[in-house]
Amino acid sequence: MARKRQLVLYLPKDPQDAAAGSTPMGSEGEFIAALAPFNTAPDGSPYRSVGTQVLHGPGIVIEYADTQDEINQAILTVIDQDVAWPVLVRICRTLGWKMQDIDSGQVFG
Repeated sequence: MARKRQLVLYLPKDPQDAAAGSTPMGSEGEFIAALAPFNTAPDGSPYRSVGTQVLHGPGIVIEYADTQDEINQAILTVIDQDVAWPVLVRICRTLGWKMQDIDSGQVFG
């Protein structure tokens, strides 16, 4: 079984300068609403875990800390690369977000 790829999802302050850092992606509600058009959402369970929330999308799982007022970054796990990649590219292009590979440091989006 292939190892699942993990990426950090974030909103850069300056899309042309990777060293400029990031800026908040919005409140939890704004974050979830931004991903909804890409068929990515909570699983609908009435139960919430404390500290980390999970969204499910086409070939991906996105985890984020819900202990802050705004979402600064999220961990994205690619489950099925063939299904996930076109969706991830659309998310990044539409929302201005970037993805950084945790292992290599390579930035996408």
